[in-house]
Amino acid sequence: MNGRSQLGEFLRTRRSQLRPDDVGTPTYGERRRVPGLRREELALLAGVSPSYYARLEQGHSLNASPEVLDAIAQALRLNESERLHLHDLSRSAKSRGRGRRPAPERITEATSQLLDALVDVPAIVIGRRSDVLAWNRLGHALFAGHLDPGAPDLTARRPNMARLVFLDAHTRGLYVHWPAKARAVVGNLRLVAGQYPEDSALHALVGELSAKSEDFAAMWADHRVKACDVADYEMRHPLVGTLTVTQQTLCHGTGPSIVVATTEAGSPSRTALALLAQATAPATPSRPKARVSTS
Repeated sequence: MNGRSQLGEFLRTRRSQLRPDDVGTPTYGERRRVPGLRREELALLAGVSPSYYARLEQGHSLNASPEVLDAIAQALRLNESERLHLHDLSRSAKSRGRGRRPAPERITEATSQLLDALVDVPAIVIGRRSDVLAWNRLGHALFAGHLDPGAPDLTARRPNMARLVFLDAHTRGLYVHWPAKARAVVGNLRLVAGQYPEDSALHALVGELSAKSEDFAAMWADHRVKACDVADYEMRHPLVGTLTVTQQTLCHGTGPSIVVATTEAGSPSRTALALLAQATAPATPSRPKARVSTS
């Protein structure tokens, strides 16, 4: 994922997705050879010269100021997450660093204590490449009950939520509206790729998913980004049936994130979650019967 090519691809893709009618650009009924805005039209909206903008898309101009990038972001109708992503891509395009594999991510003792405290709330800890670093009992039961509960404890065996969503039939079947979950996963990976352009492990993950999943490849090529967010998902769990959960991603700067799943009080989904907790509760050892003396 070369920084210059990523910046150019992002600009070209988002420009092609913006129609003249979206920004009030007249077409006078002419037949257009491109589906979205032309370069010169986007440049006019951003207040830069067409030649300068063309060089930016082609990776030949790496000195765009924050003000110019903000003007282009406004012209492209980018939201705040997308605007910040554009700045990240611009910085990575200027970098000449070599790809490297970062040290394994770990959770802190405080995070471990928090997972233990969330007894009635499904929770998992996700690294920046979507590796599952830890989960509590209910988080494992809701999101990956078909996997070994101890899998996150060994770095080599850690599940990866992006792989599960795209390549695991059980996880794919959990989401009634799977494309919405899939787009959220890809959008988050896009953001991370812009923030960590030298992460070779992330590059390898994207390459693997692109080769193994046509859905992932198509969504990745769309260049949509999505920050840590709150979203409702209807899930179809094999043990308790259908339930709707609100997945909230609690981000902590550049460290791992905690994903929790909550349900509406008094709802059938809350009842289903309680049933899941009961169904997956560890067996309570039976108490030995008192021995009756016959003497």
